[in-house]
Amino acid sequence: MYDVICVGSSTVDVFAKTKKSELIKIFDDEKETDLLAYPTGAKILVEELSITTGGGGTNVAVSLARLGMKVAYLGCMGKGANSDMVLSELKAEKVNTKLVVMKKGETGYSIILDSLEHDRTILAYKGLNNNLSYSDINKKLINTKNFYFSAMMEESFRTMEKLAEYAIKNKIRVAFNASQYLAEKGAEFLSKVLSATNILVLNKEEAELIAGKGDIAYLAKRLHSLGPEYVVITDGTKGAFCLHDGILYESGTSKKKALETTGAGDAFASTFFGILLMDNDIPMAMRLGTTNAESVISYHGAKNNLLSYKEAKSILKKRPIKVTQKRIS
Repeated sequence: MYDVICVGSSTVDVFAKTKKSELIKIFDDEKETDLLAYPTGAKILVEELSITTGGGGTNVAVSLARLGMKVAYLGCMGKGANSDMVLSELKAEKVNTKLVVMKKGETGYSIILDSLEHDRTILAYKGLNNNLSYSDINKKLINTKNFYFSAMMEESFRTMEKLAEYAIKNKIRVAFNASQYLAEKGAEFLSKVLSATNILVLNKEEAELIAGKGDIAYLAKRLHSLGPEYVVITDGTKGAFCLHDGILYESGTSKKKALETTGAGDAFASTFFGILLMDNDIPMAMRLGTTNAESVISYHGAKNNLLSYKEAKSILKKRPIKVTQKRIS
């Protein structure tokens, strides 16, 4: 039996770094938006090129496997060099790939453009990530205590809804990490998945898209009312929050400087989930989730510096992270 089956996307990620980009700030009545700009008609030299694998499903699978859990990955990809790269890495990380669905077509592919401030713009080609049908899945191989759902779209989202129903019938716990493009569809659209979700993890912007504007306490309570037992909201450098059983936990950060932020959300969410399953300790899950996320943002690539349980605990001793808690009505 698996500890977790991770359902989500897989990609080959190409990181391109150049000095020719510029940041342009756009202001309106509600917010400030940063845009990454390149000169038109120019041939821009790439100074640094890095090719790795990514995608919410495989990022989380590798993270949980490095924490010591027995993990399988479920997703849809094409046949060829890109899928070979993804599958080879998963197997090297001891992630079971027997549930992977292979079809004629292209595996997901992303180009990550590095900005001057080391944030990123991602050009994402979904490929076959959206084409996972419920009928494609070998149900005999679904033998797990937990599902972890990353964001899926189109046919793959409908499959996720059916897996959520399967989880309820078979008493399988579900963690769900919503994305912006799912969150903006609203609570009603997500209701089947949320009703099966035990642990919901999302950032503040995504929380507001589902629950409306408000402070963290309001957002957490509103999301909790939709079904999840644990509601976890991340807020960038301001830290992370978790509502469970009427108590709001708040964790800080160690203020570690980011080189590149791709995969930080997956690292935090998967580590929080894994530590909660293993230790049933919310403060420790938040501390180690933050520690792992800060490790990932120190390198290019969503998986390149994911930590083992032992490594994360060792770093946490050197860079303690404070967690506070308060009861909210």
